[in-house]
Amino acid sequence: MTEKENPARRLGKRARHEHIVKELMASSSLRVSELAEALDVSTETIRRDLFELGEKGLINRTYGGAARPLGSEPTVAERHRMMVPEREAIAKLAAQLIRPNDVLLIGGGATTTHAARRIAAVCRDLTVITHAFGVATVLSANPTITVLMAPGRYNGREGNMGGPETNEFLEGYSANWAILGASGITAEGVSEAEPLAASVYKTMMRRAAGTVIVADHGKFEQHALAIWGRWGEIGHLITDRAPTGPLARALERGRVEVKVTGGV
Repeated sequence: MTEKENPARRLGKRARHEHIVKELMASSSLRVSELAEALDVSTETIRRDLFELGEKGLINRTYGGAARPLGSEPTVAERHRMMVPEREAIAKLAAQLIRPNDVLLIGGGATTTHAARRIAAVCRDLTVITHAFGVATVLSANPTITVLMAPGRYNGREGNMGGPETNEFLEGYSANWAILGASGITAEGVSEAEPLAASVYKTMMRRAAGTVIVADHGKFEQHALAIWGRWGEIGHLITDRAPTGPLARALERGRVEVKVTGGV
């Protein structure tokens, strides 16, 4: 018998498949051994599950596990419920960079919305330009912050605007900081699952004196569809875990200042 003991706890194949896909949406990558332990089945069973899910295009199989399909990411509403303590700690560090009378460009996303909420709580006398309704909403709680909303094509899944009109609007402004998230972070740079959003972030980065990437460690070594920033163009990365390996070396070569939260 290859299965682990305690069969009463085991899920059926369909339930296992649903669990694996759901976990990948939250964690972006998983290992066979972790899944086998969590689901109380053998590694052979998990490998068969991953093979079937890969054949359906629901996951990408990797050496020793699985990864979220390229370009796939939970909606911004779903991401708001993930890794909340980590994102709040990242937001706290991001807000420390801001000074009165600064002009900010803030991109869409769950972590940038946390950053905007923290900025609204502890900063004052700012002008913020954004394409994301969630960011604009949390900033509006602070009457000393002027919010400018970019026009464009509305993406209901992400709650933001994109397209040529958005980029043209942003080209009319200069800012002290661009505060941006990412779907993926690798040695190549930062990438985004949504091409229109990637174009917006690239424009924001170009129009700001300094760029801050705010992202949890779950984005490390993840490849999303559109690369929009290289490390030589980005000054700061604020995250919850120190990067290692090729990513750490690329950050050092790009002279990126990495700030790591003190734990949550």
